[in-house]
Amino acid sequence: MISSLRGTVLRASGAEAVIEVAGVGYLVNVTPEHALSLRVGDEALVHTTLIVREDALTLYGFVDVEQLGVFELLLGVNGVGPKSALGVLAALTPDQIAAAVQADDDVAFRKVSGIGPKTAKLIVVQLAGKLHVTTRVTAAPASPSARRTIADDVRIALVGLGWPEKAAAGAVDEVLAELGDAAAEASPASVPALLRRALALLGPSAGQTAGAAR
Repeated sequence: MISSLRGTVLRASGAEAVIEVAGVGYLVNVTPEHALSLRVGDEALVHTTLIVREDALTLYGFVDVEQLGVFELLLGVNGVGPKSALGVLAALTPDQIAAAVQADDDVAFRKVSGIGPKTAKLIVVQLAGKLHVTTRVTAAPASPSARRTIADDVRIALVGLGWPEKAAAGAVDEVLAELGDAAAEASPASVPALLRRALALLGPSAGQTAGAAR
């Protein structure tokens, strides 16, 4: 079992990253926002789990053990495979997943590409009592130039998920327009939240149209 990788980032785009450890490059499936946080040439620590199938050995990587733990819990739900579990974590934070489960809110999961109504309900039922909401620290506001980078990051993530450049850019612009003054508080930590807002605007059919989110 490969539980973590620490090495040099050779490539990071879409929903994949290549981490070189001792001269060997490992292809790791990650969420789009995780891929955006990795910089080519930098050293990175990725918490991983190895999924073994008859025809493939596939690594899935996460920014922390909390995400990894939620991923493994999702795999225990009937009808949820690795790609769908990663899709849930691409759309929802561990806290949001825990909150949805506690509130018996399966709608949050039905918005994720690859998760149907029956599976969404099973997630809520089978994860009940296994997740807890934690308190998050709010990051400091970013400068206008940083906000531009954040908007670009969200757009790039949407393109990585398969959306056309024009549709991705339009969704990002609409999200920023909806936020208004609140957009001034955007920080690098806001990328996942902005990405989820953009995905909500584009609709749950994103993965069905692009086929890249799963």
